[in-house]
This record gives sequence, structure tokens and C-alpha cells, in this order.
Amino acid sequence: MILPITHSFCQEGTQKCYTYFMVRNYPEISVCNAQCPSRQVLDLIADKWTAIAIYRLSKGTKRYNQLQKEIGGISQKMLTQTLRNLERDGIVNRRVYPVIPPMVEYSLTPLGGTLIEPLSQLCKWAETHIPEVETARDRYDRGQITKL
Repeated sequence: MILPITHSFCQEGTQKCYTYFMVRNYPEISVCNAQCPSRQVLDLIADKWTAIAIYRLSKGTKRYNQLQKEIGGISQKMLTQTLRNLERDGIVNRRVYPVIPPMVEYSLTPLGGTLIEPLSQLCKWAETHIPEVETARDRYDRGQITKL
């Protein structure tokens, strides 16, 4: 039986890390373990474009061009790549309508919906604390210039 990655249990001091295609034994299910697939999932959701795309999709279903307009600074190639990765990992649903020209909509899956709260908090943190971060960067940069 194959279980979602969120399910695990201990067996003789070893945890099983489940994926949809295979079961592997890992000494520890942890993003700190280089061999654990959770590291790949963290890589995906920690990406800035992924966080912003999920943040925008949390407001509802969007067409591709709508997303591109709402996500300032993202290239067509990067948005396409981000959406494909999210679709592959079961975070985003891609729906193609059989019309000419083709119409494609993107929405969060139930799994993707579980990311709304943590990623929204991360985006809000960034928006709230940018003045402090910029001040710290300025102080650091001034210190670096005088040390050269």
C-alpha cells in the first residue's frame, strides 16, 4: 500500500519515508537529511516564485496571463516552469478547455491549499519587515565598504 508522504511510522529505529511510487528507508525523515525527498519538496516551496504563485492562487482560480500580470517581474519561462513543477508535485491543478485559442486555468489542489497559511504568513512577514531588512543591509554594506 502506498501512502502520502505525510504519513510515517517507526520500525526498528528507522522511519519509512513514503512517496507515491516507492517506499524507502531513511534513518530520519528530515529536510536536514540530504537523502530524504522532503528536501526536494522544501526546495520547491521555498522558491520565491513558487511562494508568490501560491499566494496569488490562494485568491482563486487564475488564467496564465492573469497570473503573469499579477506576479510582477516573472518571465514567461519562469512562470511556466514554476507552474509545471507545482502541477507535477500535486500543488496546482491545470485545467485546459478545448476551445480555440486554448484556455488554461490554474488553481490550488487540496494539498496546495495546505500551503496557503504558512506561505501567506511568510509573504506578509516580508512585506512588514522590509524596512528593517533594508536598514540592516545598509548598515552591513557601509561596514563592508570601510573595511576594504
